[in-house]
Amino acid sequence: MTVAAMTGCAGPSGSARVTTARASGDGTLRIGLILDNTGRQDFLNAPQLAAARLAIKEINAAGGHKGKPVELLPETVSQDSAAQAKSLVAARADVVIGPTDSSRAPGAIDVLSNAKVAVISPANSANGLSRYKSGGYYFRTAAADTAQAPVLVKLAKDNGARTVAVVHEEGSYGKDVSAAVTTAARQAGLDPVADAEFKPGQAQQAAVAARAAAPDDVILIARDGAQGAIAELNNVGQAGKKLILSDGAVNQYGSGLGSRALDGARGILPGVFPTVDFQSKLVAVDPGLKDMTFAAETYDAVILAAVAAAAAQDDAGTSIAANLVAVSGGMAAGGTQVSGESTACHSYQECADAIRAGKRPDYDGESGRINFDANGDVTAANYMVYSYGADNKATMSGSETASSTGG
Repeated sequence: MTVAAMTGCAGPSGSARVTTARASGDGTLRIGLILDNTGRQDFLNAPQLAAARLAIKEINAAGGHKGKPVELLPETVSQDSAAQAKSLVAARADVVIGPTDSSRAPGAIDVLSNAKVAVISPANSANGLSRYKSGGYYFRTAAADTAQAPVLVKLAKDNGARTVAVVHEEGSYGKDVSAAVTTAARQAGLDPVADAEFKPGQAQQAAVAARAAAPDDVILIARDGAQGAIAELNNVGQAGKKLILSDGAVNQYGSGLGSRALDGARGILPGVFPTVDFQSKLVAVDPGLKDMTFAAETYDAVILAAVAAAAAQDDAGTSIAANLVAVSGGMAAGGTQVSGESTACHSYQECADAIRAGKRPDYDGESGRINFDANGDVTAANYMVYSYGADNKATMSGSETASSTGG
């Protein structure tokens, strides 16, 4: 999840750790959560908490870490991720799951990496975080924003489009994704005939520019200004089935837009739709749960942390960080495969059995394949495709997968 532009980014120093770490844990694996959603976004906390509790329950049912129960540290809710991180360090966390908002990630990463605590976010998507200075302690089970570009282009191509216009909201999200879409369009044999930027509430000129280019389809990349941009595109005849929406622009607009403004439009949201079994398990943990956003990514982050600790036979954050690439089935720096025979596993129990058999576990979970790369990013991105009806409401209609590098 991205809200603001990133600062403090750097180059190779952000690479994930893969070197062997000397055991330094105290024997108890402690996992903390940073829940940073308040106000209109506070609904995002419950699914992450339920998923973490479910994962801990399953890990402990399988014997915990070295025969001792894994602890989920008491959680708080605050937008001050640095303060939460400091509290979790004081509580002796070995790994921390979170935060949700990319703009709050640096504060948490700085505190936790300095304390040699591994960090796995289930929701961060800002591109700059791939290069953030973390000493190799930062990972994320959510894909970067730009991973959606080839999927947006594929939807246009599936529509029969040969030319596309891009209309994007100002800011790092709009600029980064629009640039990636332009590149992906050319690679797919489509002609990007226009790229117009707009400020939220001021999309009329961008809509007119898109119409002037006479594209077959328009790809809208926006968040806060999405509804206004759709209205302006509809006014100039560039909405409905000609429109494809980025993940930040997908919403249930209903009567908030003109009649049939989105009829036939399509858009995407990151992730996979939770299986019935996974949903049932989450509801058993929290009977009041009504939303599953980031639940799969959170669950997988907790399982991966515990599997990494099991592979290292050590609960220290340095050991966990050093083993996350390997147990995810990922690639080390330079694109080299981590050594050792691997075996696929889809639960903590299966992965623990693989370790006891002398094999390297390759965990793929509820969010799909993970395979961390040398920056701690997932190498495959899953998306749910949504189609709009005449009522301007979206229903899930399919799924797509792309590599995190835009392939």
